[in-house]
Amino acid sequence: MLLPPIVKNLSAIAYVLGSYGLGIRLLLAQSWWLNGLGVIVLTHALVISTLLTHEFIHGAIFKERSTNEFWGKLMTHINGGCYATWEDLVQHHFNHHVHHADFIALDSQTYFKTLPSPVRWLFLALEWAYVPVFEFVLRFRIILAPFRQSQRHHLRGRTAALLVYRTGLFVGLGWLSLKALLLYALSYVCFVNVVRFADAFHHTYDYVMVGQPMPKRDRAYESANTFSNLVSTRYPWLNLLYLNFGYHNAHHHDMRCPWHELPALHQRLYGNDVNQLIPLNQLVFNYHRFRLERLFTGQGDAVPQAGVSLETLIGGVGVSLLTPP
Repeated sequence: MLLPPIVKNLSAIAYVLGSYGLGIRLLLAQSWWLNGLGVIVLTHALVISTLLTHEFIHGAIFKERSTNEFWGKLMTHINGGCYATWEDLVQHHFNHHVHHADFIALDSQTYFKTLPSPVRWLFLALEWAYVPVFEFVLRFRIILAPFRQSQRHHLRGRTAALLVYRTGLFVGLGWLSLKALLLYALSYVCFVNVVRFADAFHHTYDYVMVGQPMPKRDRAYESANTFSNLVSTRYPWLNLLYLNFGYHNAHHHDMRCPWHELPALHQRLYGNDVNQLIPLNQLVFNYHRFRLERLFTGQGDAVPQAGVSLETLIGGVGVSLLTPP
């Protein structure tokens, strides 16, 4: 029996809330194997909360805009995206769809080249070790923006309140168990890597710096530079691990299509056409191989007419929906 959409959506929300709480509880356990399980559970809860944030931005879960906004904001308090305003998150992501571009405020190549040499080598060593330093730099920029940019001074009180309440929660967790706090940090690093991995290979758009003229690109450009990265083509249910986020061409065809209808939409649109389809396991090597190179280059090229060329698919960086420029 097929479940109605509301049941699927509420189940996804309940999964995030339950898994987040369970993950923290497991981090507080004495047993190391329960701690390890807790890292996995918490990491996945953070990932799904981000993908649900994406759904709420598109208004694809509930009919009422205010309800989507309420739950979307709640998800950002779970995944740490709450320092950006909801309006900024929505505008940033819709600019991505409308203008077929990845907008950035900080170019990673310029940023790393202008760092003092010891700091640059430290940051690159951390990036080599899969600590996504640049993603955290973008998050800290969002936190500091109200105190550094005059046009955002009105957000200083909001940001200060968020810092106090979130710092208090983490201090409380550390007071209960320093081990749990460190494992939470590990879970968060894993979460950022997982989302970064998923985001890296969805597009081969050229980056556009904020403030530059909006690029004039059509749907043909969007289609040719958008790829679907599936966990599995043989077992489609495995794509629920990413809340069907890998069906990215279908999502860009109809951005109001909810997550649970994307597989059917993908099948109707593309059938067995594999030109824009990349099974996720093929990209693990590229994520590893180009983890430093992508900090100093664009996203790379692909050749859909001849099948995707993994040799030139470097992947993007700093394009998370949680870090609007």
